[in-house]
Amino acid sequence: MSLETLWLALLGLLLAGYFVLGGYDYGVQMLHPLLGDGEGRGPEAEESGRNAALDAIAPFFLGNEVWLVAFTGVLFGAFPHLEGSLLSGMYPLVVAILVGLVLGNAAVQLRGRAHSALGRRWWDALIVFGGALPAVCWGLFLGLLLHGVPRRADGSFHIGADDVLTPFVLACGLTTALLFAAHGAAFVSLRSAPHIAFRARNLGAALVRAAAAVGCLPLLLTLFGAGASMTNRATSAALAALFAAALACAWCSLTRGHRVRAFAATCCATVLPVPLVGAGHYPYVLVDAAGGGMTIGHAVTDGVTLRILTAFGVVLIPVILAYQSWSWWAFRGRTGRRHPSYF
Repeated sequence: MSLETLWLALLGLLLAGYFVLGGYDYGVQMLHPLLGDGEGRGPEAEESGRNAALDAIAPFFLGNEVWLVAFTGVLFGAFPHLEGSLLSGMYPLVVAILVGLVLGNAAVQLRGRAHSALGRRWWDALIVFGGALPAVCWGLFLGLLLHGVPRRADGSFHIGADDVLTPFVLACGLTTALLFAAHGAAFVSLRSAPHIAFRARNLGAALVRAAAAVGCLPLLLTLFGAGASMTNRATSAALAALFAAALACAWCSLTRGHRVRAFAATCCATVLPVPLVGAGHYPYVLVDAAGGGMTIGHAVTDGVTLRILTAFGVVLIPVILAYQSWSWWAFRGRTGRRHPSYF
């Protein structure tokens, strides 16, 4: 494996890791108002259930953003030509993702300071919005990459409303949002007390079915020539089949109460869109809607810079993995037993 391909795989690994870890953050935020079903009745029980859902993600909430920062760093350092085209061309979606992250993070941490029910409802709305907006925009982002972007002769491009508001791209956005929501439900069922976990399991099973149903539309559009423009069709078909199998396993596990198996299945489902873009288009890293595109050789930096970055990566990547492993071990178990209420 060449050094260029190794760094492309690392770029995909970091984005896939963020989809797994940040994906359940988005999902819990979106489902937060629906999980307020405590062990009793009345406003206090409702509030207890909502706090329990947020407490499930609390120890990992900001730490999961490390993967997005690392992904951006690798994109800037190892693939500057791809970064120059991709971030400027996708500027509206990038800004929307950042706005959602800022609003969602602030709302989750400030909701507990509201002194009235009306104030908490406003923060609840921002929590949902801060989870749904990035989830949908990441799906639109992936849909545009799968379909191809309108690159100009100089290699630049800029997306407009007519590029985003297509059946294929919109279906990808909705599928990703539903998938992240189901992933969040599986995470809450794994981490929360039994009465909250039961409600999360039921929501998760329904969301997995919805994601599978909506996900059929991009597949059908691709089969009829109006969807993804894949370079490696056999690889893409195998990854799509694995995605369907992961959703089926997640649904079966959620309905039968297998919490760990369900979360592992939703993790696999959230990972697979990343190799679908990377391996499905290889050796292209950015595909034109009209055909062709930017290859890995045109996107990557020079060999000397890659070797310097490799020396840093050998140290930093294990540190990130060790930190994530430690945080999961330190805060293992269900909330409400070993850990206090964070929000």
